[in-house]
Amino acid sequence: MNSTLPASSLLNRCSILALAFAAASALAQQDFSNVQIKVTKVAGQVYMLEGSGGNIGASVGEEGIAIVDDEFAPLAPKIKAALKGLSDKPLKYVLNTHFHGDHTGGNVVFGAEVPIIAHENVRHRLETGGPDVKPAAREALPVITFNDRAALYFNGEEIRALHFPHGHTDGDTIIFFTQSKVVHMGDDFVTYGFPFVDTRSGGTVIGMIDGLEKALELLPADVKVIPGHGPISTPDDVRKFIAMMKETRALVADAAKQGRTVEQMKQDHLLAKYEHLGKGFIKTDAWIDVLFADLSHTQPQTR
Repeated sequence: MNSTLPASSLLNRCSILALAFAAASALAQQDFSNVQIKVTKVAGQVYMLEGSGGNIGASVGEEGIAIVDDEFAPLAPKIKAALKGLSDKPLKYVLNTHFHGDHTGGNVVFGAEVPIIAHENVRHRLETGGPDVKPAAREALPVITFNDRAALYFNGEEIRALHFPHGHTDGDTIIFFTQSKVVHMGDDFVTYGFPFVDTRSGGTVIGMIDGLEKALELLPADVKVIPGHGPISTPDDVRKFIAMMKETRALVADAAKQGRTVEQMKQDHLLAKYEHLGKGFIKTDAWIDVLFADLSHTQPQTR
């Protein structure tokens, strides 16, 4: 297969990125006054908080509270109130699964009070910003970073942070609460349909598949899964998600080998079996663009 993307595919890829960042910008500027924080017990001493943006995981115990991700800054008071409803113990740590603003917007508030822990690429991308994103304030930057993995011993259990490169982004981390048997997978696993693969920030489809498969090998069969977006899930839900990515990738690969263009794939409804997933954030035609780019061996952007 030719490793050079045709102009039409490059344009489509740019359109995906424009859509994604426009959506993120719209979320960041929305009216948060009516957002309510829903709290759900997951298992052990771990809870899930849902408001606007990515799901928050929370370890609540005798030593205090540690949260995974923190949505948007305007929601920080409501998040604090929700945590207060769970325990009078103080917040001690924030962990970030990746750098996107719907998961790290609250860093600027919480980072002024407690340490933020994240992969080193998360700090780099927050610190430097990008064409559509301003550099984050100093308070929003992780002060403890790691390269491959880290462990936080807190509330009587080991909280493992494991980096899986080039999935949703190049700084993805899943957070495993070992005693509670709960894992927060960030945006490497979502339930809203086709995933958003941030190719401009080092993300790849094959990296997302590999990371999730390795994660399932490391996790117990009865683990509860907090997705980046969506309801509490199971390993079987993750397996179905992986199977969808593998099958759609194979369909696009086979079509490309037959000499069909991306536009022909779209016109022929190549992914008709999965059309229902295209009703979410990433549309079916956009997912075909992402898959074709992934198969064309475009190099992920790294620092």
